[in-house]
Amino acid sequence: MTASACVTVHGEREIIPSATEGEAAAALEEFTAAYNKADKEFDPSLDAGYVTGPLGAINQAGLKAKHKNHPDGNERHAPLKLTDAKFTIPKQAGWPKFFLADTDSNRDRDDKSAYDNRWLLVFTRTGADATWKGTYLSLVGLDEVPRLKKDSEGLAEPVKPADAALLAQPRRLSGAYTEFLGKKGAEETFAPGSHTTRWRENRAKSASRMGYSRQYIDQPMTEGAFAPLGLRTVDGGALVFFSTHHYEKTTAAKGLDLRLTEDQKAMMTGEAKQSVTLERVSNQSAVDPAKGGKGKVDILGRIEGLTGARGE
Repeated sequence: MTASACVTVHGEREIIPSATEGEAAAALEEFTAAYNKADKEFDPSLDAGYVTGPLGAINQAGLKAKHKNHPDGNERHAPLKLTDAKFTIPKQAGWPKFFLADTDSNRDRDDKSAYDNRWLLVFTRTGADATWKGTYLSLVGLDEVPRLKKDSEGLAEPVKPADAALLAQPRRLSGAYTEFLGKKGAEETFAPGSHTTRWRENRAKSASRMGYSRQYIDQPMTEGAFAPLGLRTVDGGALVFFSTHHYEKTTAAKGLDLRLTEDQKAMMTGEAKQSVTLERVSNQSAVDPAKGGKGKVDILGRIEGLTGARGE
């Protein structure tokens, strides 16, 4: 047998860059354009083909609710601008492939103060002919973005879902996080902070207030477009993005108002006579340290969105 002079590189078998810089830049531009069109019209169909996973669930549900309340569109629309993009592109075999866009946004202050954030957007695609879609979004402080490991070609190293060299395997982060929120374990896994200990404390305070009671159920999300994605950091840890699913049931005493928002009413199924159960999807970015060190998993950013409401 003789080998052909023409060789095809298959993304499902060969370890290759997930994208070129040009492809990544084009994906970010197309995503932003679609997002702005959808936000201006409050029409989820206009960016449905450019979002997926937790970002897609949050985006699409929010637009549907706003369209119901404002069918003529968004009178306060101001175009989102994502600039100063820095792309981190890993070498990968198989699908889906992903890359990270670290950007500045016109939704933040520009004086380089502690209040500025970087917008970290993870894009994925499921095949060579598929569209790149925004999958995860996290807002992280300027000084909190970890340094990512890159080789001599400037390419990053993805971490496997079952990477045992990390304190928490990426595939187990979602479950550990929901266990922690439910006070069922994982105390040794997460560092204290606004998205861990303080969030749990705030829930406890609001669980039983005069005339109202609240119950919480938290569930991991690890399948398909909601699977975790991570990149190796220079210290041997990883920057990991993962998803979670949350339910909050509020029951009001007889005669008290449930105080529903416009979006909650738009998403409502059933009739909220005495209680309402709110469904939310959340996506987190976390620094997952190497196993054997003294550090814990640090949740850098968390964005959640209402995706459903049921009245009883």
